Amino acid sequence: MQEFKGKVALVTGAAQGIGEAVVRALALQGAVVAAVDKQGEAIGKLAAELTDQGLTVFAYPADVTDSESTQAVVDSVERELGPIELLVHAAGVLRMSAITEMTDKDWLDVMAVNLNGVFHVSRAVLTHMKPRRQGAVVTVSSNAASIPRMQMGAYASSKAAVTMFTKCLGLELAEYGIRCNIVSPGSTDTPMLRSMWEDEHGAERTIAGSPHAYRTGIPLKKLATPEDIANSVLFLLSEQAGHLTMHDLRVDGGATLGA
Repeated sequence: MQEFKGKVALVTGAAQGIGEAVVRALALQGAVVAAVDKQGEAIGKLAAELTDQGLTVFAYPADVTDSESTQAVVDSVERELGPIELLVHAAGVLRMSAITEMTDKDWLDVMAVNLNGVFHVSRAVLTHMKPRRQGAVVTVSSNAASIPRMQMGAYASSKAAVTMFTKCLGLELAEYGIRCNIVSPGSTDTPMLRSMWEDEHGAERTIAGSPHAYRTGIPLKKLATPEDIANSVLFLLSEQAGHLTMHDLRVDGGATLGA
């Protein structure tokens, strides 16, 4: 399939996990991908690997928490690769802590990446995209945006905020033909999820759930893969979703019971 052949896509959080899977999936479908992440060496290796496979991926090191450098990178992509038609926000961080014990730094770090970063990148990209009156945006949020999670107050709050931000963005840009949607994953086999595990039984416990923490587990009895989430992102970017905007697609194996 070459659904996105020749289209320029910018993906944040591209160095690993869901972001990396989105980069690979878009490149395989013909997109020209700007892989953005502050891990410059990692995205450089990813771009080199995919280029060797005949795909078109370029590394753009940037810290999305820095407004000025984000704008500079977006301007560079527009100048060097062409008009950005597809935008995927996959950059994210997690800091686990009880709210009463959370430090200012941990709270601010989470908000700086998960919320402010999406604002910085959206503003920079859509300044270019809006006059062209076409484009699609997908924000990778979380099912934690819709259900309370213990030890995840900052993360869940940031994802709830960025979900609503994306819906507001979609409302403002609808008249310009620009669609803005959300993919909300549940537990996905990424470095972020693995950082929450205490031992080799972490996956089993995640799938089973935890009554004392009010987690129901995953009805489908499996973790999502990064590719599962990437497939959902590509659907919302595609013309198959041409009449969808401000939509929140839950991809969590039923963990939140459709809530």
